[in-house]
Amino acid sequence: MSWPIPVTVCGALGRMGQRVVNAVAQHSKLSLSGAVEHPDCSDLGTDVGLLTGLGAIGVEISGDLPQAAKNSRVYIDFTNPEAVIEHLDQAKKMGLAAVIGTTGLDPGQVDIMTEYSKSVPIVWAPNMSLGVNLMYKVAKLMAMSLGPDFDIEIIEAHHRLKKDAPSGTALKLHEVLAEARRLDPAKSLVTGREGQIGARTDDEIGVLAVRGGDIVGDHTVLFAGPGERLELIHRATSRDTFAAGAVRSAVWIFDKKPGLYSLTDVLGL
Repeated sequence: MSWPIPVTVCGALGRMGQRVVNAVAQHSKLSLSGAVEHPDCSDLGTDVGLLTGLGAIGVEISGDLPQAAKNSRVYIDFTNPEAVIEHLDQAKKMGLAAVIGTTGLDPGQVDIMTEYSKSVPIVWAPNMSLGVNLMYKVAKLMAMSLGPDFDIEIIEAHHRLKKDAPSGTALKLHEVLAEARRLDPAKSLVTGREGQIGARTDDEIGVLAVRGGDIVGDHTVLFAGPGERLELIHRATSRDTFAAGAVRSAVWIFDKKPGLYSLTDVLGL
């Protein structure tokens, strides 16, 4: 394979999409070959570089993935769960590798994505931050080392416009920690407490969502034990953090066999 790898970005004018467009356009091993937005977008046909601070780059915004990605090897998707499934169906027909950073997928949609991964290679990460994906590994080690004497709580904070709660990252942290503690993920998840609920049980992990302002993304795992407390914290201060993980995934995935991969696979963890 000769460089650069041609890439299409779906959700190109969203908060994340714009940063990904910039990251792809400036990456030495990638080239931006397509940009996709909702079919009703008023900017269809406009050079995406003019709307993302790059200047004219000769790539027009399209409302159709097959048209936009006809010369691409990989597409990066930061849209919404329904669009993700539609794009995967099109990608299967085109043989496109996928990098999906969209959050809020329900279990049924994850199952559909898993089925598509039998035909095309997919990297899916609820959080594209390299640091967060290392956090999953560290949190699991801490949970296993500290043992059941330490209660675990997860606190996440995001900007006021975020649509899903808890965040995909917080739910992934919960999944990892429940596995480390050998707890049932469904039964151990507690997303709110109110009133006379009684004492905390040993088999629960709380996940609290905070929304406000322009917080990019904060995640804290609290390990509260007898006489001491440990906190594992990750704070994202720029969406470029997530864009960096997405482009690294695009470089990694384009020649892989079909399968559902995570960013920990990309990082070799």
